[in-house]
Amino acid sequence: MEFNAVASPFLVPFDRSFSISQASSNPPAGAGDKHQNKARLKDLVDELRELQRVLYAHDEFSILLIFQAMDAAGKDSTIRNVFTGVNPAGFQVFSFKAPSAEELDHDFLWRTSKRLPERGRIGIFNRSYYEEVLVVRVHPEFLEAQKLPYSPTDMPSFWEDRYASILEHEAHLARSGTVILKFWLNVSKEKQKERFLSRLDEPEKNWKFSVGDVRERGHWEEYMYAYDQMLKVTSRPWAPWYAIPADDKPFMRRTVAELIVQNLNSLDMAYPQVDPKEQARFDEMRSILEQE
Repeated sequence: MEFNAVASPFLVPFDRSFSISQASSNPPAGAGDKHQNKARLKDLVDELRELQRVLYAHDEFSILLIFQAMDAAGKDSTIRNVFTGVNPAGFQVFSFKAPSAEELDHDFLWRTSKRLPERGRIGIFNRSYYEEVLVVRVHPEFLEAQKLPYSPTDMPSFWEDRYASILEHEAHLARSGTVILKFWLNVSKEKQKERFLSRLDEPEKNWKFSVGDVRERGHWEEYMYAYDQMLKVTSRPWAPWYAIPADDKPFMRRTVAELIVQNLNSLDMAYPQVDPKEQARFDEMRSILEQE
């Protein structure tokens, strides 16, 4: 597999040594203020716009960006701000919520496999197949709807088997030219509370609030354990996880954009060369056009 993740202080190591307790939700010292991070993001968006053009023209790689986080971490706004101005013909965003009856009649990777990006395009998953080792792990009763012939209580290795399916899936995609970058937006419980209250206090944000958000907050520690296991088991050089501090949104957005740009710059991509026979006729074509 040719692609290898670029190094970063936020890169989740590949040796299972990651611990969620050591991942900060706040930016590191010297991270810049709000205005500096917004200015830097603007420059990165310009660079990403050009890289997307090269990716589309090169037409060999596809890019899959996966965003996972607790509610109110800022997934939607990060996707919106990082990709503002990028040609909408060159990328797609899919959000995955509770599975439909049709989706439940297939294996858990089926519904996301249908949405994988084509060569030359960027695909964004707002939540993903990783929900199957997050919310489903916190709520194993959801497995009943999947009609599996076995359950976690029958198989001690159930969750490890699910990780293995995901790792095999991602390895196959990487071998086929899909560059996978995964972002866990690490919001603190305190900041989530603050953002939930803001959604209640500000009428224009009321639509974002759901009673279920508070109910899931009651499972915070269970979710943190599920995230810890997921991150340490499934971060690989060809499909890395980046644990991004999410309590400061301008820093989070700038950091996500920076990592996308750095990883795209690491790819061997260029605009296609024109066939010499075609190029030899350019002067002739120019002359025809100028004489119209």
